[in-house]
Amino acid sequence: MSVQAIAGVSPGSEAVVMTEYPSISSGGIGQMLGSLYESIPLRVAGPKLSYLLFTLPTAPIGILLYLFSKVFGERYVLTNRSVQIWAARSDRMIGKVDLDAIETVELDQHPGQVFFRAADLRLKDASGKTLLQLKGVPDAGSFRNAVLSSASARRLTKAAAATIAARG
Repeated sequence: MSVQAIAGVSPGSEAVVMTEYPSISSGGIGQMLGSLYESIPLRVAGPKLSYLLFTLPTAPIGILLYLFSKVFGERYVLTNRSVQIWAARSDRMIGKVDLDAIETVELDQHPGQVFFRAADLRLKDASGKTLLQLKGVPDAGSFRNAVLSSASARRLTKAAAATIAARG
C-alpha cells in the first residue's frame, strides 16, 4: 500500500480536481438575456427593476438554454495534469492543454455575463498565445485560481521528482 499526500491522487495517474459546466451566458442568447436583466439599474425595494420586468417572462427561454447546454453542451475538467473540454454527456474530448504549458489565465467578463456571475477564461502560454478558451465559466475566479494552483503544483512536483531522480 502506498501513502498518498492527497487521497486518491498519485503522481503516476491523472485525477480530476474540479469539473464545471458552462453557464447559459457562454452563448449569444444567454448573454443577450443577461444584458436585458442588467439593463435598468434602478432598484425597487431591493432588486433591480429590470429583474422584476424581464426575468419571469423570459424564464422559459433560460430553462430551454439550460437544458440544451446540459445535453448538447460542454463541461470543463481540471485534472492534476491538464485542463480539458469534454462534450457534456459523452466521452468525447473536444480540447486539452497540459498544465505545464499554462503560464497565465485571463478572466474576461462580457456585459451579458454579469447577471450570471460568469466569465470567459483564456489559458495562455509564456509567449501570451491563447492555448484554450473556456466560455461562460460560473464563478470563474475560483476556477482560475484552481487552474493556477494546479499548474504551480504540477511544476513543483516535476521539479522535485527530477531532483530525486538526479540523486540516483
